[in-house]
Amino acid sequence: MPFPSARTHRVLKRRVAIWTALAFTPTLHAQSTPVATLPVISVSGDTLAPTLLEQASTGTLLGLTPFDTPASIDIISNEQLRARGATTVTDAITQAAGISAMRHPGNGGSSLSSRGFTDSNSVAQLYDGVRQYGGVGQTFIYDPWAVDRIEVLRGPASVLYGEGAIGGVVNVIPKKPTRGPIENELMTTLGTHDTQRFGFGSGGALDDKWSYRLDVSGNHTDSGISLGDSRDAAVTAALRLDVSPDLNFTLTQAYAWQEPTRYFGTPLVDGSLDYGLRKQNYNVADSKIIYRDSRTELKAEWSPNAGTTVRSRLYYIGSNRDYRDVENYTWTPAGQILRSGYTEIGHDQEQTGMVSDASFDGHLFGLSNKVAVGVELNRASLKHTNNSPYSGTSRVDPYDVDHGRFINVAGTTPRYRNTASQYALFAEDRLMLTSRWSVLGGLRYDHIDLKRRDLVAGETAFRSTYTNVGWRLGTVYDVLPTLSVYAQYAQAADPIGSLLLLSPANKSYELSQGKQIEIGVKQTFWDDKGQWTLAAYHITKNNLVTRDPNDPALRIQVGEQSSRGLEATLGVELSPAWRLDLNAVALRARYDDFNESVAGVAVSRNGNVPADVPERVANAWISWKFAPQWTASAGVRYVGKRYADAANRLEMAGYTTTNLALQWEPRRDLSLALRAFNVFDRQYAETAYYNQTQWLLGEGRRVELSANYRF
Repeated sequence: MPFPSARTHRVLKRRVAIWTALAFTPTLHAQSTPVATLPVISVSGDTLAPTLLEQASTGTLLGLTPFDTPASIDIISNEQLRARGATTVTDAITQAAGISAMRHPGNGGSSLSSRGFTDSNSVAQLYDGVRQYGGVGQTFIYDPWAVDRIEVLRGPASVLYGEGAIGGVVNVIPKKPTRGPIENELMTTLGTHDTQRFGFGSGGALDDKWSYRLDVSGNHTDSGISLGDSRDAAVTAALRLDVSPDLNFTLTQAYAWQEPTRYFGTPLVDGSLDYGLRKQNYNVADSKIIYRDSRTELKAEWSPNAGTTVRSRLYYIGSNRDYRDVENYTWTPAGQILRSGYTEIGHDQEQTGMVSDASFDGHLFGLSNKVAVGVELNRASLKHTNNSPYSGTSRVDPYDVDHGRFINVAGTTPRYRNTASQYALFAEDRLMLTSRWSVLGGLRYDHIDLKRRDLVAGETAFRSTYTNVGWRLGTVYDVLPTLSVYAQYAQAADPIGSLLLLSPANKSYELSQGKQIEIGVKQTFWDDKGQWTLAAYHITKNNLVTRDPNDPALRIQVGEQSSRGLEATLGVELSPAWRLDLNAVALRARYDDFNESVAGVAVSRNGNVPADVPERVANAWISWKFAPQWTASAGVRYVGKRYADAANRLEMAGYTTTNLALQWEPRRDLSLALRAFNVFDRQYAETAYYNQTQWLLGEGRRVELSANYRF
């Protein structure tokens, strides 16, 4: 498994040493405090769902619960991940209300849609609260095996995480070192399509100061299509030092390697999808897609008193991605597939950064008040190697494919390097007007300096500067101790494309601006055995890039799109044996001001639904513990119709998939699970992300048998 070079490790070692000296020197006096162990954290396998009263780290900097936060927040716990058997974190994320996937090799298989807005430029993804900026999506493996929980914040989140989060943000939180005895776990899985999975986890306290966490995983499957093999491996290790009850340091190192399925979609046949082509892959035989990712982080947390917490983290993120594929497929009148877009691309992306914040509990004008302030600095760069203009064509039989070899006309050379230096200042405050009524406000200023270096000409192609002020104001009122109503207004920003891939043609455009109004209700009932939420929202995003009506060959930044919708969730333990979880979303997403060039003429798409946006999404999950060691469960997911084009002429039909599971625990340290995914083998298109006449089909039926052993 390829890992970063020795040079990279030397650079990391120097950076960590410097960062440690600079960032944490002010807090070292706390080492004189007597050492004490942390409380043991225990997890009950019977508690499958977090409640609204459990603290979340994603919706606010102030350590509030979802019940006290004026926003829509879902938490997917490790217990839920295990019970539902999601094999990828993207599958797990789409169990949250209103989230749908737009998986494609070009975006690392990670792009999402939320509240009518799509892709990594509008739905941000974090790993333990840290974001990789400006690329093409996340390629770092989020294997559910190493995940402790997933938190989903729907709606604009620029006030917390900067530009690129108008639709929402997803925070994948890994397992971490805990106090208590060392515990180990081993997982093995076998399944259809030559599926094999492996996982090993270990963690606990080494002594009264040191604790650790180690997770290793690997997966392989052939996806049921030609050239469908995919494989991956990941290692995450964390070591924590509790200097005192008030001060701790955690060093985390993660590596991931991935070769995903080299599948870029199935072409339409005369404007329609022919499921007879479902198992065909039109890529070349020597195609390749490889992602290599690493993350290093040093984190410190200091609580000098009961009302003050200071946190700081220093990190390095590295991503190397290699693509060699033929990516465009078109059905010809002669009944052949015309292949074009012979593409070879290399990404060498790095990011170093620091995030520090401090929160204080106190009083303002005699009222209870909590405030947090912080700063974020990072520098990210991406060297782009390619064989543009991606020439070459070939024809193949659609049913008897001679895959052939890759054609490289222009030759592959380094073309450009984009570098972004960013800093942000942010603050958040919560004021308790009464014991039942709170007001929360937040403000963030972002400054980005972007430079593009033309590696062919050996000169600077352009320099651009972007700034944004994101803010929100919200209020929560507790009608009852278990029932709250809330409202919020937020402003946010999205970039024009991915910053580290920004071309000279787009360098002068400003960030897109968005605003949201949201109101909602949250309640727990039956002694916290049940909970429900309801939210209504309206989001508007402007400064879209659109065609100039007076000259369709030119682009201008005047467009606008909007969405409004309702989101509802319900989770309830009906009895000690039965549990039910439901969520559903209905939205209306539209282009309000958007033109498209058709045969050189600007055509308005006003009133149309944006591409790849489903307006109806729902999930249901029910589990039944019908015997002391036996649990049966079923999950149903519905995704409504979507359009592959802005003209709304190419409709991808809605679909429903069903998953079933049977789990048996013959001993306290051993569990077995038989799971079937998409049991009715529903055929459907998941996305037209890459090409409006070339759709990526969803997975068919598969069955897996897993064993988990704890020791």
